[in-house]
Parts: sequence; C-alpha cells; structure tokens
Amino acid sequence: MGEKNKEKPDYREIMRGAFDRTKGALINTRDAVVEKLDADGDGQVGIEDVIILSFKTPGVYIPRDAFLRKQLFKNHPSEVVEDAVRRTPALAGIKPEEIDKIADACIIAERTKVSGISTALGAPGGAAMVATIPADIVQYYGFTLRAVQKLLYLYGFPDIDSDSSDGLQLDEQTMNTIILCLGTMYGVAGANNAIKAIARGLANGVNKKLMGMALTKGTIFPFVREVSKWFGIRLTKSMFSGTISKAIPVVGGVIGGGLTFVSFKPCCDRLKKELKDTLLANPNHQSSEEEISVYNSMIGENAIDAEYTSIDEE
Repeated sequence: MGEKNKEKPDYREIMRGAFDRTKGALINTRDAVVEKLDADGDGQVGIEDVIILSFKTPGVYIPRDAFLRKQLFKNHPSEVVEDAVRRTPALAGIKPEEIDKIADACIIAERTKVSGISTALGAPGGAAMVATIPADIVQYYGFTLRAVQKLLYLYGFPDIDSDSSDGLQLDEQTMNTIILCLGTMYGVAGANNAIKAIARGLANGVNKKLMGMALTKGTIFPFVREVSKWFGIRLTKSMFSGTISKAIPVVGGVIGGGLTFVSFKPCCDRLKKELKDTLLANPNHQSSEEEISVYNSMIGENAIDAEYTSIDEE
C-alpha cells in the first residue's frame, strides 16, 4: 500500500528547475564574456572594445609600407614600388586589374585562416565557454581587421598606425575610419558614402585637422555613431546565441567555422567594391549625389570650426 500511495514526481517542476538552472548558467556566462570583452570599462561591449582587443593581438596590425612592398616588388621596379608607398598604388601606375587581383588573394588568405581557427575555438563546450566566446569574437574581427587594412592600403588610404611609444594606439579619427569600413562590409546605411567622402578628402589634400573634426564630431560622426549602434546590437545577440551554440561541444565549432567561411568573403568583397570606386583609387571615379553631399557638408561645416579652432590656438 505504501508504494502505491507514494507521490509521483512532478516532472513539470523538475523541468522548470532544470530550465532555470540552465538559464542562470547562460546569463552568468554572458556576464563573464561581457567582462572579458569590455576593453574601455563602460560595462557594455561595443565595436570599439572589439577593435581595441583585436589590435592588441599579435599579427593583427599590418604596417602599410612593408605590406605594399611585399605585394608589389615581384612585378615592378623599385622606383615604382617606392612611388606606390610614398603616394598610392594607383598614382604609381599600378593597373587596377593587378590591384584587384592582389586584393582578392588577400581576402581568400584571411578567410582561410579565420575559418580554421573559428572551428577550433568553437569546439569546446561546458566550462570552456567563457574562454572560447571572447576568443572567437576577437579572432574573427582580428582577421577581419587584417583584411580591412590590406584593402585600405591597396586602394590608397594611409597607414592606420598613430605613432605611439606605447605600441599601437588608435586615435579617435583612425578608430572611426575603421568603424566605417566595418559598417561598409556589413551594409550599414550611409557607411559607404562616408568612406567615399573621406577618400575624396584625402585625394584632394583636405587639411588633416579638418578631416579629424569631421570624423570625431562633425559631418561624418553621425554615420560612425549609427554603425557603432548597429554593431552593439549585433555583438550582444551574437554573444548570447554563441553561448548557446558553444554549450554543445563540436557542433558549435562546426557551425561556427562554416558560417565564418560563408560570411567572411562577401563582407570583404563589399568593402573592396566600395574602396576601388573612390577618388583615391580611381581618378575617373564618378561620384554619387550622396557622396558629394556628405563631402560638401564635411568641407563647408567643418571649415568654419577649423578656422575658429586655429584662432583659439594662436
């Protein structure tokens, strides 16, 4: 009789308890991930944090001069190579088809590297999640930033290094330029026209201080802010979904590596397409109305600010 009267286990309560424990573990893991990725200490993870951490990783920073010399010396005499380093590959007479070919090879090389590492880092589950999620995010964007730098240099942009005795330190202007490149890669509205306006300014020899003001508080800055906001939402979602996928050993790695392989090249190709169609890379570039509007606003509005800043400094 005693056995018959024994209460049956409440499976709904058991399942609810298991769900609550799993949910709590995932939240704790996410909080730990945020702590590891929060490079500027503001309690949130943004694209600025990821860029800072990525550039602290050995091998992510690409020196412009050394990169261009390595890519061009096989097919061109030293004087042409040095002219490309001093000015731009396009101004040195390097054919657009050759620049595109080099760019494609760089994209493929970086995709191969990032996809293999993404699979390896995605494999561990359980307690290893806290370590692998930040590493996976940083390494993905690290290789993305390697591709960004190479494409910028091939299509006429200057070295991103901001001469610092403490190692690579990105100033706000450089940081915002990189953010716009990442926005262009992912199709964030307006980022491509902002990049083209910057390229036009560089090609026309616009004052560096004026360009900096446009990027940090003037016409270009709202585009930077929109891209940062977009990436903030994306990073938050990817961290949480990444936590769940990595809770399943091996499967998370296979999925992560496959998605990385598929998504990496189209993003790089999108940036390449926009960079090759700028006044820096193509003297015959046909500007869109949107690009001209951003550029004219950048020159018009910030020229007044630059003038007053100059007077104040004097």
